[in-house]
Amino acid sequence: MKFYIVDAFTEKMFGGNPAGVVILPEGEDFPSDELCVQTAAELRYSETAFIKQLGEKEFQVRYFTPAAEVDLCGHATIAAFKTLYLAGIVKDNTTVMNHTLAGDLNIEIKNGFVLMDMAKPVRIFEISEEDKLKELYTIMGLDYEKQKKKGLTLTPQAVSTGLLDIIMPVATLEDLQAIEPDMKALSDLSARYEVVGVHAFTTDCNDATCHTRNFAPLYDIDEEAATGTSSGATTYYGYLNGFVKSGDECKFIQGEKMKRPSAILSTIEVECSADGCEEFDPEKAECFIKVGGDAVILADGELHI
Repeated sequence: MKFYIVDAFTEKMFGGNPAGVVILPEGEDFPSDELCVQTAAELRYSETAFIKQLGEKEFQVRYFTPAAEVDLCGHATIAAFKTLYLAGIVKDNTTVMNHTLAGDLNIEIKNGFVLMDMAKPVRIFEISEEDKLKELYTIMGLDYEKQKKKGLTLTPQAVSTGLLDIIMPVATLEDLQAIEPDMKALSDLSARYEVVGVHAFTTDCNDATCHTRNFAPLYDIDEEAATGTSSGATTYYGYLNGFVKSGDECKFIQGEKMKRPSAILSTIEVECSADGCEEFDPEKAECFIKVGGDAVILADGELHI
C-alpha cells in the first residue's frame, strides 16, 4: 500500500505539522488496529491517516498515533485530502465526504486548498476552582498568580470539535513561549480530566487571532506543530468568550517554538446573533466551524505489509 509523508498547514516543505498518509489499495479493508498502530509508530509522526475509498466522492479515514487510534485529527485530514488531490483521486473545486469516528464531515477542495468541517462544537467543562487552576498552570510551567497579575481573566475550558482538549489561556506571547510542561504530570492530568491534552493560547499578538501551542503526552505527543481540531475548539472558545464573532475568519500561528511555523485558518458561522434572537444562548445555537490549510508532500513510498 502507498504511503506519504506530508507537511500540513504550510505551503513550504519542512514547515507545519508532518503526518503519515496511507492509501489502501482499491477493494482492501483496513489492516488490524495493532498493525495500524505499529505502522504509525514506525513512521514516527504524531498521527497517520489510513484512507479507504468508498466511492468517487466518499472516503473513510481512520487516525492512529504511535500509541492508539483517535477519533479525528485535523492536520492529518488536511494532509490526507491534499494527497488525494495531488494524486488525482479527488478533483479540485469539489466537496467530498469523510467518514470518521467523530462523524461524517464534508471536505472542500478549493483551488488546491483544503477546508474541513469540524464536528459539532461543545464546551464540556470549565476549570475555575483556585486549587485546580494553580495545579494546571504549575504543571504547564507557569505561575497562575503571576498570570492574574498580568491581566489574565479568561479561564481554561474543555472544548471539543471532534477531540476534547483543555483550551488554556495565557497572558502574553512571552508566557506562551516559556511553557515547559511536566509531561508525566500532564499525562496524568489529561487522563483524569479525560481529555487529549492542553492547547495553550494567547491573544497577545497583532498578526493573528491567537498564537498557540499544543501538548498531548498521554498520546505520546509532547508537542505538536499544528493542530486542526484544537484550532477549531479555540475558535469556538473565542466565540463563547467574546473575542471571535460569527462570520469571522480566524488565523492561528502554531509551531514556532518547534521551528516548524504553521498557519491554521478557521471560519465560524452561527445560525443567529444575539441581536436576531430573543433570549439567545450561544451554546444552544447551531454553530458551524471549518478549519483549513495547505500541505506539501515531502516523500512517498510503498509499505510492504
